[in-house]
Amino acid sequence: MNRLRDQYEALLLDLDGTLYRGPEVIDGAPEALVPQGDSAQRLVYVTNNAARGPAKVAGHLAELGYPATAEDVVTSAQAAARMLGQRLSAGEEVLVVGTDDLAAEVEAVGLKPVRRFADVPPAAVVQGHSPTTAWPDLAEAAYALRAGVLWVAANTDRTLPNERGLAPGNGSMVAALRAASDREPLVAGKPYAPLMEDAVERAGTRNALVVGDRLDTDIEGANGLGLDSLLVLTGVSTIDEVAAASPAQVPTYIAQSLDALNAEIVPGAVAPADVADLLRQHPGRAVRVRAVDSEIR
Repeated sequence: MNRLRDQYEALLLDLDGTLYRGPEVIDGAPEALVPQGDSAQRLVYVTNNAARGPAKVAGHLAELGYPATAEDVVTSAQAAARMLGQRLSAGEEVLVVGTDDLAAEVEAVGLKPVRRFADVPPAAVVQGHSPTTAWPDLAEAAYALRAGVLWVAANTDRTLPNERGLAPGNGSMVAALRAASDREPLVAGKPYAPLMEDAVERAGTRNALVVGDRLDTDIEGANGLGLDSLLVLTGVSTIDEVAAASPAQVPTYIAQSLDALNAEIVPGAVAPADVADLLRQHPGRAVRVRAVDSEIR
């Protein structure tokens, strides 16, 4: 059987909405990633969420039944810190809006994380998701941004899926600072290239399939690097959104769940608007989507 996963040397896997929702595992997802037969894809877990470090992410994944170590995890916090390290001198201060794990990544590249400043603005602001971000944190960042310092956002996801639905994501907090500062950040996470480039480097191959639940991050990010992608309908994006997607956000494949990795692809390719019928006819299998614009693939 020519399974979808067998075409690739690595799977670059999104987390929220693809493997779990909040603390709850998505039914059947761990089993779908178990190697079968001669399958030996490198699994790289790629998250836009900058709240936790790789070791904590890997621990959570392992608790849910996924084979993961810290070396298998690539986060937007790491990508954001790398961007800062490339642009600043060692020891310069970076105002952190986010978790202590984000601050640790900043420190790991030789910069000094701070939470407040008095008279002299820091060299940069870095912003990542934290459930405890409050007005004083945003205010400190706004003061620094108004002084003209570098601004790096780990990601700009407007929402964050959890077991109750869609909560505000880092992008919602970025929007607040954008409004307060009249500035635009550099962005490390998907769909922008830095995080995806880190994931490809970690995988050790460009023959990789990007797997995710969001058209505007996972799929657009894959298209931007010329990688194939699989959209699973277990998280944010819906089949109706696929039908209306811009060329930059059209996936290579669509499936109801990760089970499709271990099944043959439905023969042929269809326009985004025609995907729903084929998915109903072939549950558990992926449908190839006909590219809207040949320059996208």
